[in-house]
Amino acid sequence: MNLSIVDLSPVPNGGTATEAYANTVETARQAERLGYSRFWVAEHHGMANTLAGTTPEVLLGHLAAETDSIRLGSGAVLLNHYSPFKVAEEFGALDALAPGRIDAGLGRANGSPAADRALGTERHVQNPDEDHAEKIEAVVNHLYDDYPDEHAYSNLEIPRSGADTPVPWVLGSSPSSAAIAGTLGLPYCFAAFIRPQFAVHSFEEYREHFQPSHLAGSSDKPAGMVAVNAVCAETDEAAARLRAVAEASYKRMRRGVVGTTPSVEEAIDELGGVPEPTPATLDSGEWPRAVSGSPETLIEILEQLADRVNVDEVMIQHVVGDHDDALRSHELLADGVGLTPH
Repeated sequence: MNLSIVDLSPVPNGGTATEAYANTVETARQAERLGYSRFWVAEHHGMANTLAGTTPEVLLGHLAAETDSIRLGSGAVLLNHYSPFKVAEEFGALDALAPGRIDAGLGRANGSPAADRALGTERHVQNPDEDHAEKIEAVVNHLYDDYPDEHAYSNLEIPRSGADTPVPWVLGSSPSSAAIAGTLGLPYCFAAFIRPQFAVHSFEEYREHFQPSHLAGSSDKPAGMVAVNAVCAETDEAAARLRAVAEASYKRMRRGVVGTTPSVEEAIDELGGVPEPTPATLDSGEWPRAVSGSPETLIEILEQLADRVNVDEVMIQHVVGDHDDALRSHELLADGVGLTPH
């Protein structure tokens, strides 16, 4: 099983975006050293006091200078906010900074009404799936310089490294995004930490709709990855304590408090106790929003989830109150899987 990481650049309690970005850089360096396959950064808007990951295209440029070999990408650039040509230019520039190791993760999401207005985003699109598919296709055509000669954009150029073109990924948390990825013949990453109940069905939709397309960046066969909220510690019980942060954060989000990260102690107090450890064997159809465990337990859980959707790569996302706990989680998991250190 291959492992990757997506990082949201959480701002430490009482801290700043500068500290959040420094933690992200340290996490990326560690991921490269431990042998993780790729390191992606996220895009959220309007809550920068808690999540500093607002501009993946900027942060990835810095990470390109701070790493040497790990693949870097966006999880995701929210394409509904931007022009496809501008997004392609950004990824072309990133490719020039980190030749042959850029993933163009393309997704969509609406934020608060105020944030969307500030971004100039139309919240009510007549055919949102069709619009999203057209935008993804346009980004890929720009990245691969694949517009026909008679097309108005055929002479537009973007920065290039001369190495492998950035790899486009469709990201989503619904069967509709999966169907778009399949129809376009592109790799697909499902965010199971958002809507775990749709994971299996979404990958079924992906494979049912999959066809090698005319797009230059399309795949010959389905290529998938699943993103899971998972935290590792030396024992199942210790990991469950760390998972309390994710559980409490989700409860806060359901109350409309988005993006905050309590400490372990605060989370346990809000939950009324330490969560039960995640069982090593999940019931059929059971897909928790967050999982935890010792390396042995967590690897078994991740393998079960990956098998359910027939993928061989899992992207780790977690909500952890302490940066050192997050680093230790990645270290334990890499060692348990047997990743090859660099």
